[in-house]
Amino acid sequence: MQTEQIVALLIAERDRLNRAIQALQGPAERAAKPAAKPAASPAPAPVKRKRRLSAAGRKAIADAAKKRWAAIKAAKAAAPAAKPKAAAPKKD
Repeated sequence: MQTEQIVALLIAERDRLNRAIQALQGPAERAAKPAAKPAASPAPAPVKRKRRLSAAGRKAIADAAKKRWAAIKAAKAAAPAAKPKAAAPKKD
C-alpha cells in the first residue's frame, strides 16, 4: 500500500470513531466542548536532582537524636515506677 492510501484509511477510521463517540455522548456535550487540537510535543520534565546531606549535617542530626533520647530516658528514670494495681474481684 502506498502512504497516501494508508493515511486515507486512518482518517476514515478516525472519522468513524468520532461519529461513534459523538453518538454515545450526545450532541449537547459535544457542542459544549471545543474541538481538540493536537498537542505539540510536551517539553521534557526537568530532571530532579537527589538531595544529599553532608557528613556534618548527618552528624548534627545524629547528635540531636541522641540528646533527645537521653533526655527521654533520664525523665523515665527520674519518675518513680508505678506499681500495677491489683485487679478487683468481679461482681456477679
